[in-house]
Amino acid sequence: MTDKTSTGTTQPTVVVTGAASGIGQACAQHLLADGYRVFALDRNTQDAVDGQLTTIACDVGDEQSVAAAFEKIGRSAPAIDALVCSAGILRMGSLLDMSTEDFDAVFRVNTRGPWLCAKYARPLLQASARADNPSKIVMLGSIASLRPKVGGGAYAASKAALSRLVRVMAVELGHEHILVNAVAPATVDTPMIQAALKPDSGLPYKASGVSPLGRVAQPADVVAAIKLLLSPGANYITGTLIPVDGGTSAAFGSPVSSAQ
Repeated sequence: MTDKTSTGTTQPTVVVTGAASGIGQACAQHLLADGYRVFALDRNTQDAVDGQLTTIACDVGDEQSVAAAFEKIGRSAPAIDALVCSAGILRMGSLLDMSTEDFDAVFRVNTRGPWLCAKYARPLLQASARADNPSKIVMLGSIASLRPKVGGGAYAASKAALSRLVRVMAVELGHEHILVNAVAPATVDTPMIQAALKPDSGLPYKASGVSPLGRVAQPADVVAAIKLLLSPGANYITGTLIPVDGGTSAAFGSPVSSAQ
């Protein structure tokens, strides 16, 4: 947990997007358990307050929706300590056969969305940022930005673009004591991936398969990396993309058994 206090209490405050399911939901739940005050944004939720959890309906690809969400957050919390951008969508298909609508939707949510959220979160992050305890932005990238798949070209491109936004944003915000990093999972057992893998989905999606560690990732594996980047131990880390893939992208080939 970050040790920063921005509001005169010891409780840090975080905004998590895509918080209604998958990695975003797991992240919100873990941070609540760690003592964070959490603002959970998702287009599939309703505005509500439940203890230290505030849910806000927000379409991250729509500027008016993002602006309205952060205006609500600002009225309740004049400063935040971290932003976790987890909202994302998957649209599969051959690049030149994909509809313009699907192509635009992927970039609208996966690339424009995190940029808009960082833009509107910036004043709230600035309000709590200190040289000895910076504010944090963590974005959910993908190993597809490093190793794209046929049939997932638009998704991979949207995440590759996001990785470049992270690098430049980290340098631009460094003097403001705001750190910007990304995590890059491979296949994670989430509802989005489960839906894409159904035989009747009609999608040409293929999972990366089990990692060299012998399994696919669970949302908690990715959350653990996000929590690391939010911790004081990461106060000198910025502009990075950290693979969370169990070694999937480390080398090509079948693992060699220990008996050989």
